[in-house]
Amino acid sequence: MPATAEPAPAVLRVLPARPRRASASPWVWLAVALSLPSLVPLLATLGSLTRPDAATLAHLTDYVLPHVGGNTLWLLLGVGIGTSVLGTALAALIALCEFPGRRAFAWLLVLPLALPGYVLAVVFIDLLDYAGPVASWLRDVGAPALPEIRSRGGLIAVMTLALYPYVYLVAREAFASQGARALEAARALGMGPWRAFARASLPMARPWIAGGTLLVLMETMADFGTVAAFNYDTFTTAIYKAWFALFSTDTALQIAAVMLLVVMALVAIEATTRKRRSFAALGHRNPLRMPLGRRAWLATGFCTLVLALALLLPLSRLLWNALAHLADLDARYLQTVTNALTLASIAALLVTAAAFVIAMAARERPGLATTATARLATFGYGLPGALLAIGLYVPVAQFSTWLADTHGWDLVLEGGLLLLLVAYGIRFMAVAHAPVSGGLLRIKPSLLEATRGLGVTGTRQLRLVHWPLLRGSFATAALLVFVDVMKEMPITLMMRPFGWDTLATRVFELTNEGEYARAALPALAIVLAGVVPVILLTRHTSVEKRGRNAA
Repeated sequence: MPATAEPAPAVLRVLPARPRRASASPWVWLAVALSLPSLVPLLATLGSLTRPDAATLAHLTDYVLPHVGGNTLWLLLGVGIGTSVLGTALAALIALCEFPGRRAFAWLLVLPLALPGYVLAVVFIDLLDYAGPVASWLRDVGAPALPEIRSRGGLIAVMTLALYPYVYLVAREAFASQGARALEAARALGMGPWRAFARASLPMARPWIAGGTLLVLMETMADFGTVAAFNYDTFTTAIYKAWFALFSTDTALQIAAVMLLVVMALVAIEATTRKRRSFAALGHRNPLRMPLGRRAWLATGFCTLVLALALLLPLSRLLWNALAHLADLDARYLQTVTNALTLASIAALLVTAAAFVIAMAARERPGLATTATARLATFGYGLPGALLAIGLYVPVAQFSTWLADTHGWDLVLEGGLLLLLVAYGIRFMAVAHAPVSGGLLRIKPSLLEATRGLGVTGTRQLRLVHWPLLRGSFATAALLVFVDVMKEMPITLMMRPFGWDTLATRVFELTNEGEYARAALPALAIVLAGVVPVILLTRHTSVEKRGRNAA
């Protein structure tokens, strides 16, 4: 019997294990769900361009768009030039020069951020209008009359005083980090102070100044209360009039679509400019500032004048008129205050929580999907409130009607607090996302891995690790959203439930009736709600910066 051959040993091929695809984190799904509402106003407004009505389009192109487009263009040009010049001049004085009161002015000049433009409009129209105290006094003493305050020039001046801190803040940081050392180097080469500033410091800060000015232009495009107080027609007032005066949501959507194209162009330019704002700091962070000698008091006087016009005069006039109208403190006014505080508090909590979810999704699963989700969720800050209101209200109302007609579900989704809070979330998500995501970046991954190794995961990790380390960031985010919602006018005015007044809508109603003195009481409440948080945040930022410099 022949010997049987042993079977050849099987060749075992060890294939490399295929990498396990990471399952989508619940944070990612939540973040996607929270970002989707931002698509609704974008698709609704852009979609209106695909179904133009011939009569509506002819009316818009012949009468509305040339008028509001020209007005908006002149306003953007005037406010852009005014804020860039004023903000840059103040930033250069604070960052590069030494003069009496400089340290105090460094943070005091930020405080006008707490005053909405429509509050400044209330004050200056009340003071300088033909029947106001200043114009009346000038007529009594036979002095020349002041220029008409209800004009394009008056509106540009008021909005410049309200918005210059956007340029001042970014330009001050640019001058402090690069411009001071560049100025010293230029002076060492024999240049005079003005030439050194123009040739060395200013060019290095130019991208930052351009970025701040573009933010101002976006705020100017979004403004409703200030231009309405001056009876100056722009895209925002045209949307409001088309909706509430002509009762034509189609016309309002068409105007909003044209406005959205302009806003998207500004956003694209701002994003491009932001990429260019990256310079390495020259030398140490606290260079010697240039003494101004006998001109030091001129710098002090200039800063005092700006602060007086943008903050002290408005506050004193509001207080004077508010004391004269204390009789307005009735049950309706108290209910208005309660409504405003309730809305701002709920919005602050919800938007901060949503911002944390979006930031956590980007932290847990970094990549293109979560980056796009965060961009979409925070894009709404660049959209004007009037555009958001009409772009969100119309499709939701149409969906509500469809549900009633096809399924018999009588759900009125529009005109309630829920949709109003969704609009706040779209508009102010970026405000909360910045401090929350910044706080998350300071939590080292090694710390989270160590706590997971100890069995601290899920909600326990959120409670024991994230919450203690992020409390400051949460407080900052909630405070910023609270202040912005308290000041917000067009979204609240257009989307609030019937009879649900807030302080901002009350200011609009009184100014619309010409009752500027009576509007001081709710306007003062808005300012007080905004000034204290801005002071706390400004002082906190200054303390942190001094600590980093000392380190």
